[in-house]
Amino acid sequence: MSFEEKTSETVQSLKCQNCGAVLHYAPGTNSLKCEYCGTVNEIEHEADLAIRAIDYKEFIAAQEAHTSATQEAQIVKCTNCGASTTLLPNITADSCAFCASPLVIDHVQTTTMLEPHYVLPFVVKDNEALQYFRNWMSKLWFAPSDLVKKVKDGSSQQLKGVYIPHWSYDADTDTSYSGQRGEYYYTTETYTETVNGREETRTRQVRHTAWYPASGRVNNEFRDVLVSASPSLPQKMAIILEPWKLEELKKYDGRYLSGFRAEIYQTNAEQGLVQAQRRMDPIIRDEICADIGGDEQVIDDYDITYDTLALKYLLLPVWISAYKYNDKVYHFVVNACTGEVTGDRPYSWVKIAGLVISIILAIIIIWQLASQQ
Repeated sequence: MSFEEKTSETVQSLKCQNCGAVLHYAPGTNSLKCEYCGTVNEIEHEADLAIRAIDYKEFIAAQEAHTSATQEAQIVKCTNCGASTTLLPNITADSCAFCASPLVIDHVQTTTMLEPHYVLPFVVKDNEALQYFRNWMSKLWFAPSDLVKKVKDGSSQQLKGVYIPHWSYDADTDTSYSGQRGEYYYTTETYTETVNGREETRTRQVRHTAWYPASGRVNNEFRDVLVSASPSLPQKMAIILEPWKLEELKKYDGRYLSGFRAEIYQTNAEQGLVQAQRRMDPIIRDEICADIGGDEQVIDDYDITYDTLALKYLLLPVWISAYKYNDKVYHFVVNACTGEVTGDRPYSWVKIAGLVISIILAIIIIWQLASQQ
């Protein structure tokens, strides 16, 4: 099927045959639903479709040769934070999901984008996501009281459903290393100590470390090392949202995106691999230390070979909101698959100062009571 035929088929499947409105994907289901008349269309997909990674070198070669699968999309770029997302149909005014700045709808561009390999559909509904956030906020210490009230009084309309691009990497690594193994041993030491005005001779055990050269090889198997391909969702925040239910990935189908935005990746596959290798490195070092053994380990040098390197280009779902407090932008993000929440938050320095003063007063009272006794 040609790209034009595929696009036409997708567009036709998004149209409600009853009232003509655009059907939207219903989170937690495998169907599209009309918000006006309630018509439901099932999204057909191949049964028992295996999730497979793409050979990394072949993927890069296809991109360089411009033979990768692509599709056209209407993209709006935020002039404030630079995030580029697909535009929902029939929208005449909107704000950026990442920084809350107004979007200039007149600057919409139709562009060719790389077609993702897989998509993880939304499961958590917007009202559920808001409740997850409220629960998270209620457990935060030192949050400003008016912020908590603002969130409690807010509605799910402040949340925006966005598919965030991710790279998923698989690799089998073979690592040769050289280092040192430290083994503890103890000697008895004699010393003198004054006890009740008298000198007494005592002994104690003193620990030492004997060092021995060590070298060898270790092997690690990595699967689905995720890297956020969006600077709008920093890698540190993306890691907190893990794990994702990747076993529920679906082969990419544009119908799962209906009613939601999708951000375009800004970190390419080569840049993502560098970040993925940084995530692999501590695990490899731990394996080396375990292989060296002993009581302490020192790694002098190691060389990693990455075999059977493969990747997947994924779209993962989040509910996101950006809000301003005292002229500063804060974010909160909800994993739309598991309900995990992370975000930025302001602090109430009045509450912090109150706690410090309370601690000082408690210390003074305890000291005074002790002095009287």
